Amino acid sequence: MALSPPQVAAWLRGLQQQIMDAVEAADGGRAVRDAWAKAPGEPLQGEGLTCILEDGALFERAGCGFSQVRGSRLPPSATQHRPELAGAPFEAMGVSLVFHPRNPYVPTVHMNVRMIAALPEGQEPVCWFGGGMDLTPYYGFEEDAVHFHRSCRDALAPFGDALYPRFKHWCDEYFFLKHRNEQRGVGGIFFDDFSELGLQRSFAMLQSVGNAFLPAYMPIVERRRAMPWGERERAFQLYRRGRYVEFNLVWDRGTHFGLQSGGRTESILLSMPPQASWAYQRQPEPGTPEARLYTDFLPRRDWL
Repeated sequence: MALSPPQVAAWLRGLQQQIMDAVEAADGGRAVRDAWAKAPGEPLQGEGLTCILEDGALFERAGCGFSQVRGSRLPPSATQHRPELAGAPFEAMGVSLVFHPRNPYVPTVHMNVRMIAALPEGQEPVCWFGGGMDLTPYYGFEEDAVHFHRSCRDALAPFGDALYPRFKHWCDEYFFLKHRNEQRGVGGIFFDDFSELGLQRSFAMLQSVGNAFLPAYMPIVERRRAMPWGERERAFQLYRRGRYVEFNLVWDRGTHFGLQSGGRTESILLSMPPQASWAYQRQPEPGTPEARLYTDFLPRRDWL
């Protein structure tokens, strides 16, 4: 196999460093960098680095984790589309982040890039890539959604014009709260079990997506970070964060993979917001900015 796990891991570590440098520069605070390794004898072996900035001036919680782990049996969440590999030994590595800003006008964002290699006994390794990014605003701005989607499209364009609409649709389907009949946010791109371009070119596509994250998100942050807000906006932000918690715990395959495979719980749950709230049958008043999130931004649409 021309593409080696150390090559992928080195790029992932560099991406994590680049992103956290940008977070610290924008926030002015310092992230905790927590290197960890699984203890001998645990079902999952490996190591990683969890970087998290909490209670910052800009980011209430910004977590970005790298992990590289090996296990004896692929969990069910990883073989949904590859049942023939169920139970095979595996190696998985990736960078995953979720940023929860303090200002309700700055959207929450998620990005993930990963590689999984199944190692069936007596056979060649089977490798594939997954990832993407999606934007979850509390107060919608059309120019922000357009910029984010344009950045996603441009990252994929060198690899074929068909990828963006396909991955955009996949994102809309994936980040959907079935129990609420509601999108999580304005979407972005999502892909999984991807190797159809060949390993080297599929990895190049993964790199393009990861490298597009900061240009896709940070201009939105800078546009919104100084907007004034008060108790009303904060209450709505915390309420909508509850939807984020619901999705990650009920539907997210990455969370399920980490917990089912015996991963490091503190790192897996770095996506959780520091505060969230729930209210019984809360409905925003018609015509308000809060109502516009539901009518103008959460319904699926072609942002470009």
